[in-house]
Amino acid sequence: MSMSPSRKQKKELRKLQKTAAELWQDQQVLAQRAADVAREAGRQASVFGRQKVMPAAQAKYHEVVDPYVDKARPYVAQGVLTTKRVVDSKVVPVVGTVVGKAMGAWDAASEARLKLTGKPVVVPPKKKSAGPIVALVLGAAAAVGILVAAWQTLRADDELWVADDPLAAPDA
Repeated sequence: MSMSPSRKQKKELRKLQKTAAELWQDQQVLAQRAADVAREAGRQASVFGRQKVMPAAQAKYHEVVDPYVDKARPYVAQGVLTTKRVVDSKVVPVVGTVVGKAMGAWDAASEARLKLTGKPVVVPPKKKSAGPIVALVLGAAAAVGILVAAWQTLRADDELWVADDPLAAPDA
């Protein structure tokens, strides 16, 4: 018993393959036309946005937001000056005093320990490890991967969804 198709079945398969190839070509032409229409629609939307939407949005912004920005400007400037004055006159001296007292207490404790034990305080040397280097390399690799993925996603390629060989029919 032979598993090969009969002559009639071969003829029907060739006819079906021809029909499939024609359909594939028609789909490629239709896909190209759809891409052209989408490209033109994007261009028209961009022109519409530049000519109609942006001027209307800018006019509304100037009408609604600008008066408040102009009214708030002196208050913001005064707030910045007041904040700078407070930080310079109150916060910086307090932080400096706290740090100075902490360092003085540390020095006093070190001196007291030296007097009591006769031995200076020895800070153990830090162990060198590869952890920070590995973390740095992995972080850099992750950043590069994210940048490449973002670039691939955002690059301007209008025909990403159209086949490279538009008229080649799939094998049946």
